[in-house]
Amino acid sequence: MHGVSLRLDGKVVLITGGSRGIGAETVRLFSKAGARVAFSYSKAAEQAEALTVECGGAERCRAFQQELSTPSEGRVLVEAAVAAFGRLDALVVNHAVWIAPDAPIEQMSDWQWERTMSVNLDSVFGLVQAGVRQMLSQEPSAPDSPKGHIVLISSSAGQRGDGYHADYAATKGAIISLTKSLSTELAPKGILANCVAPGWVDTEMTASVFGDTEVGAKVSATIPLGRPGRAAEIAGPVLFLCSPFAGFISGEIFNVNGGAVLAG
Repeated sequence: MHGVSLRLDGKVVLITGGSRGIGAETVRLFSKAGARVAFSYSKAAEQAEALTVECGGAERCRAFQQELSTPSEGRVLVEAAVAAFGRLDALVVNHAVWIAPDAPIEQMSDWQWERTMSVNLDSVFGLVQAGVRQMLSQEPSAPDSPKGHIVLISSSAGQRGDGYHADYAATKGAIISLTKSLSTELAPKGILANCVAPGWVDTEMTASVFGDTEVGAKVSATIPLGRPGRAAEIAGPVLFLCSPFAGFISGEIFNVNGGAVLAG
C-alpha cells in the first residue's frame, strides 16, 4: 500500500525572510519535500548559513542577504534566485516588520508608518512582479503543473485589525486584497495565488509578548486552542498550497490561528 506524500521534486521556491521563525521552518519543509530553495535574510547571517548546510548546501539551498523595502530590491532578489537555480515555481512572501512597542495612532511617527509600508508592501510589489514575469516566461516543471504558485503571508491582524499597530494591520489587510486581485488576474494564466493568515505564533517577532508570562497568558486566553501557534504549523499549510493537492485553490485566505478569528 502506497502512502500519500507532499512532494515538490524538480521545483524551485523562493522564500523571503527565511532565516528565522516561520520562514526557517518553511525553508526546512520545502527542502524536505524535494524542492530546491532560495531564501532571503537581512541580518541573521549565521542562522542563514547554518540553514543552508542543514538543507543540503549550495546545490539544494541558497541564502541571499537582501534588504526588502523597495520594489527594486524585491526584483533583485527574484533575479538572484533564478540565476542560482534556473527557474522559479513558487514564491512565498513571508518577510515583514511589526514594530514594538505599542503606538497609538495619534502618536505614531511618520517613520514607523513609512517603514512598515515599505517593507510589508512596497517590496512585495517588486517580488510579485518579477516572480510573475519569470513564471510566465518558463514552461511548467511538469505537464499537469500550474505555471507557478504565489503564497503571501498575511495575519489575523489584517482581518480584524490590531489596535496600537495600525500600520502593521493595514499592510496585512492590503496583502489579503492583493491576493484576491492576483488570483483574479493570474489564475487564467496558470498561476495560483493564495494567502496564509497566521494568528499569534511564538517566534522571535513576538518574543516581547510571549516572553512576558503575564502578557503571554492573556494573549493565549484569547485563542480557543489556548496557546500560540508553532512556526512549523504555519509552514505546513504553505507547503500544501504549493502542492498538487491544492491545484484547484486560488484566491484563498487560509486562516491558521487556533480559532482566534472566529472568536474575535
